[in-house]
Amino acid sequence: MWPFLVRFECILFLASAFSVITHLSQGLSPRINQSHLIPSYLKNRKSGLKVEGSNFTLGGFPFLIIAGTIHYFRVPKEYWRDRLLKMKAGGFNTLITAFITTASEVGLWVILCPGPYIGSDLDLGGLPSWLLKDPKMKLRTTYKGFIKAVNLYFDHLISRLLPLQYNWGGPIIAMQVENEYGSYYLDKKYMPYVKKALEKRKVEVLLMTADSGRVLGKGRIKNVLVTLHMKNIHKGTYKELSSIQGHSPIMMMVYTVNSFDSWGVARHIPDGHMLLKDVREMLKLRFSLNFYMFHGGTNFGFMGGAQHLNGYYPVVTSYEYGALLRENGDYTPEYTTFQEVFRSVIAAPMPLPLNYIPKNAYKSVTLLYFMTLWNLLPYLDLPTKSVKPLTMEQLSVNEGSGQSYGYTLYETAISSDGILTSKGHVQDRGQVFLDDKHVGILDHSKDELTIQIHDHQEYHILRILVENQGRLSSGKSMNQQRKGLTGDIYLNNSPLRKFTIYSLEMKSVFIKRKLPQIWKPITEKVKGPAFFLGYLKISGDPRDTFIQLEGWNKGVVFINGQNLGCYWSIGPQETLYLPGPWLHTGTNEIILFEELESGIEVGFKMESHLGY
Repeated sequence: MWPFLVRFECILFLASAFSVITHLSQGLSPRINQSHLIPSYLKNRKSGLKVEGSNFTLGGFPFLIIAGTIHYFRVPKEYWRDRLLKMKAGGFNTLITAFITTASEVGLWVILCPGPYIGSDLDLGGLPSWLLKDPKMKLRTTYKGFIKAVNLYFDHLISRLLPLQYNWGGPIIAMQVENEYGSYYLDKKYMPYVKKALEKRKVEVLLMTADSGRVLGKGRIKNVLVTLHMKNIHKGTYKELSSIQGHSPIMMMVYTVNSFDSWGVARHIPDGHMLLKDVREMLKLRFSLNFYMFHGGTNFGFMGGAQHLNGYYPVVTSYEYGALLRENGDYTPEYTTFQEVFRSVIAAPMPLPLNYIPKNAYKSVTLLYFMTLWNLLPYLDLPTKSVKPLTMEQLSVNEGSGQSYGYTLYETAISSDGILTSKGHVQDRGQVFLDDKHVGILDHSKDELTIQIHDHQEYHILRILVENQGRLSSGKSMNQQRKGLTGDIYLNNSPLRKFTIYSLEMKSVFIKRKLPQIWKPITEKVKGPAFFLGYLKISGDPRDTFIQLEGWNKGVVFINGQNLGCYWSIGPQETLYLPGPWLHTGTNEIILFEELESGIEVGFKMESHLGY
């Protein structure tokens, strides 16, 4: 809901900027000539992106930033150049985040957001989960354990980026110091520390911060340009900005009228007319701006995070986000509209738009074989034995760094039935089994189940298969985002003890090499959790397609070992994007991990269906 409220509020207060920044448009022609301000043309690199009064300049010339965000990790590598060429052809001159070398080749400048925290609706905002092995961890502060990790990260990263800076002949014209820290603000020393860490490693380009209006002052750093997020712009924002840094160019670092979609919640549909009205207003005021997102892409694997707004909301697999390009790179009607708007404001060479990438609706595949999770357990790596439950992050896997994503199976013996309670310690969704029989679900909204034993066996195995559905990507509760069983589970108010714990991270190496040849033919619908195997045969060159899993319930899809992401029948998303480069001519292996009950076929569509 907030994107729509924010948009309405911003429209009211964009106009209030006139009284504060009318000087912005003085002396500027209606159409700015930036035809010479592209990486391959600009050979004199003595003067990079600078603040000159109320304008940006680049190479000493006035420069209006028209930027868009693309996350390289949400786009198949084979399509990076395609997406960037489409950005350039759309009238954009700057990329936010990565693809640095390719961006320069196609004529785009780069504003880099190196982190360490980037947000972006990722699991833990892009921070590694192993940080949470430390029970005292304080993310995004000057806590010793976090700063040690930050310095190690910067030592590896920044040295590689130095030659790509503007003054060294590269496309990087600015860097963002962290991201939206004003809304977090647990340590006033943190942002100055990150700035100093970048400068100490010889980062020379213009530094920026980015915050929403209501916390603008908290996220700022002395002598660093303050930029705005559209979220929570209010009447006093521009006056506050002026009081902080005087007459300066206004950069709307995150302009968005949308939000990510969540499982079980109606899809967010942006209002293109309102978007266009806002952008025209900003360009009239000579705001620089960044579209979040120009191209959203896909939460392949388990990268998606979650949000907590009066409840826990995990991100769906698609990250289309109301962007100007669809999830698979197709143009939206809005793309052409904004292309014309930008061309009316800026004169610069733009390549012709690329053709659509071909797609195919392949013939449906009937899955032929299955193995239950219980059949697989003897073939897995040795489980962890523990008196008490351990979180994913505490498991001694991945060379001691713990488990990041996927599922964790907890087993313990019980001798009586009764009431099983989690007290909020199942993070995020736990399927409960008595031996092999499904009993029910424990999750964020349900923390109690009745366990009934109908025979006279002395012991039964209680199993809890816990799925990490995504750590929070923002907010002050990030330090508590440990997954799996995060505390005791109780049977009749007594804590259960002596657990056997299996890590089911489901990396590509697991799917490709660890699944044993114990597949059984499918003769009827199979109760999960189980793996299912089938084959897609392709003649000719492989093409993009969309998988539809009608009749299936909840799980994960792997194609030739690549994790396409999660599906869930509760919607809103109904298809998964399958990039053509992940297929090959001949036989392609499809493996599904279905948690509940199998369907029969895997269907293929020409277009995505992202829901209600």
